[in-house]
Amino acid sequence: MDNLKITVYQGYLFWENTDKNLQNISLRLSNIREKTNLIILPEMFNTGFTMNADALGETMDGKTMQWMQKTAQKYECVVTGSIIIKEGGKFYNRLLWVRPDGSHEHYDKRHLFALGKEHTVYTPGTKKLIVELNGWKICPAICYDLRFPVWLRNVDEDYDLLMIVANWPEKRALHWRTLIPARAVENQAYVIGVNRVGHDGNEIYHSGDSTCIDPNGNVVYYKRDEEDVYTFSIIGDEVKKARRALPFLKDADRFTIED
Repeated sequence: MDNLKITVYQGYLFWENTDKNLQNISLRLSNIREKTNLIILPEMFNTGFTMNADALGETMDGKTMQWMQKTAQKYECVVTGSIIIKEGGKFYNRLLWVRPDGSHEHYDKRHLFALGKEHTVYTPGTKKLIVELNGWKICPAICYDLRFPVWLRNVDEDYDLLMIVANWPEKRALHWRTLIPARAVENQAYVIGVNRVGHDGNEIYHSGDSTCIDPNGNVVYYKRDEEDVYTFSIIGDEVKKARRALPFLKDADRFTIED
């Protein structure tokens, strides 16, 4: 694996205002001054975490997908984050993985946040996604998924980087800061969590706490409360060394997941 350059966007999201969010993110990303391989945006980065899917849901060739394709082409990198997608009469909290050539893959959020009534609006996903970038195997997940280690378990070294995009509230920030290092250590992989900042339309405050943790639990990046566009590297050899020195994954339990 080559070393991978990651750019994270920890931003304020304008409530249910797609045009304003896309304009603001474009402005923030214009401050990038070095080549990057991957730009990571928060969960529902174009609207905020809303249940107003009927008014805000888009198709797979809609405005936000077109913006993501243009942005990926402009920065010659993958752009990823989740938005509301309407498909087949259903709504999905869908993470889009968009490449510079316009091709894309997606992951639908598996665990819907019942406390926020997400399960009453959106349809859960059933399939994990593993994507490849510069020799890295990457597993994308969305917010509440972080609480479910069985779903995210790194069986047979399926992935080298676990990536969580989120709208995670400040009142449970301790859980976020605890679970991300746990997922990194138990799965011997880098974990990157990208969250939003500021109050949403329900007056829920988000402190960000976006972070990157290496396979040994060390902090590579961390930012709280402020908007931030930051680029850092993750090191392929660190994954290989951790697994070689401590081959814990080989002793992992086998299991199946039932729908």
